[in-house]
Amino acid sequence: MTESGRRGIISRRNLMLRAGAGILAASLAPTLLLPAEDAKAEAISGITPDGALKKLMAGNQRYIQQKRTFPDQARSRVVEVAQGQHPFATILACSDSRVAPEIIFDQGLGDLFDIRVAGNFLDDVVLGNIEYAALELGVPLLVILGHERCGAVKAALDGKTVPGHIGTLVAAIQPAVDATKNQGGDAWDNAVRANVKMNVNNLKSSSPLLAAAVEARQLKVVGARYDLDSGKVEIIA
Repeated sequence: MTESGRRGIISRRNLMLRAGAGILAASLAPTLLLPAEDAKAEAISGITPDGALKKLMAGNQRYIQQKRTFPDQARSRVVEVAQGQHPFATILACSDSRVAPEIIFDQGLGDLFDIRVAGNFLDDVVLGNIEYAALELGVPLLVILGHERCGAVKAALDGKTVPGHIGTLVAAIQPAVDATKNQGGDAWDNAVRANVKMNVNNLKSSSPLLAAAVEARQLKVVGARYDLDSGKVEIIA
């Protein structure tokens, strides 16, 4: 092969290598942004547990007063959180359609890590979600949120046979009903409050990982009750 022929082959080979390098660089571009994203995550997760609770309750106050600011809902926020999530609070709330965390706390996309199950109780799946939020995402606050006139609590309170898997919900809430049956006042609301408090207390024994995070003051756990009539969130545990 002539010298010019060899040079031609080498030139084509270099061209192909450079093209491949360009493709590789393009594919790595998101990875090269990770340090900046990590720095941002650190800045957001730097909010203290008490600071997170204060921010959450300030949002509820805006909601009550009908002075909502609808934060973090612009198109720019959609683009921002598409790259990763850094919520400042985990909310274990009832599935009830009237208790939507982002609305009642006046928050937006990426602000809250929502876990919703009728009766807002703990089981292994729920605990796994909470552990993921606390340990992997660094969320500093967990709110277990019950609400006035909860249908799941009422089902347990009535003690009637329920169809299908609804019985699983009733069985999980039954201890709160049993613990309050001799209390005076509103039996329904007594059970709602007891269910929240029991789940707050059970969290540490149910998950050593979360108990350690609480002990290290990296995670704050509170129990709350949402009033359907006023819109107010009250801290009860």
